[in-house]
Amino acid sequence: MKISIITVVYNGEKTIRDCIESVIGQTYNDIEYIIIDGKSTDKTPEIVKSYGTKIAVFQSEKDNGIYDAMNKGIALSTGDIIGILNADDFYRNAFVIEKIASKLKRTQADGIYGDLIYVDGEDKQQVFGENSQQIKRYWKSGAFSQNKFLYGWMPPHPTFFLRLASYQQFGAYRTDLGSAADYELMLRMMYRHGIKMAYLPEIITVMRVGGVSNKNIKNRLKANQSDRVAWDLNELKPYWFTLWLKPVRKVLQFVNRPKEPNNK
Repeated sequence: MKISIITVVYNGEKTIRDCIESVIGQTYNDIEYIIIDGKSTDKTPEIVKSYGTKIAVFQSEKDNGIYDAMNKGIALSTGDIIGILNADDFYRNAFVIEKIASKLKRTQADGIYGDLIYVDGEDKQQVFGENSQQIKRYWKSGAFSQNKFLYGWMPPHPTFFLRLASYQQFGAYRTDLGSAADYELMLRMMYRHGIKMAYLPEIITVMRVGGVSNKNIKNRLKANQSDRVAWDLNELKPYWFTLWLKPVRKVLQFVNRPKEPNNK
């Protein structure tokens, strides 16, 4: 089973090394790593090229935003499974993809997701080991059921892996929904079309704080409107409280903490 991992980046010289090394350091040996750069003006291209053939595909050109770049990566992918890891993120340890592949083989699922932590700071070593002081949010996804979408649930996108065949059958990311494009895609795949999903109950991805949709109330309201459009586009009807439960769920992420380190 070949797994394609796509990283989208623009002027990411401060974090791209952590991201790349977390991918090329995986124990799983059938990974196709694709990096789509939006024509960076900093040292990002130079850093990526320094890894040579460890990067299967490197494309650097202007794009129409992050989701357009993701779609470019999907179009270039030859793997059975596709995962997307943004330039600010990195995998928790070297066994993530091995565990993803193993569970997909056992369950024969179309997609899989896991848990995520948000951290503050640029030094990835701060969030490994016993010290969890750098953990700002803990997104524990929980097992999947379609009806959870009605109660404001969604899995963390940086932990989401999907079969290439599902993208080919049901389409890739819409580029007209802003930050809600990942929500719309998962709603479409998991709720509307009911693809078979698996859950890996452990932290697999580390994400640096600062998501665009959550920076302030104005952005949150805009994201809420885009989320509603996502339901309309798929001809689905949420409950009146569905989209307001999405940000409410995030409050618990600031309170909850992993019970034990997830290093192995």
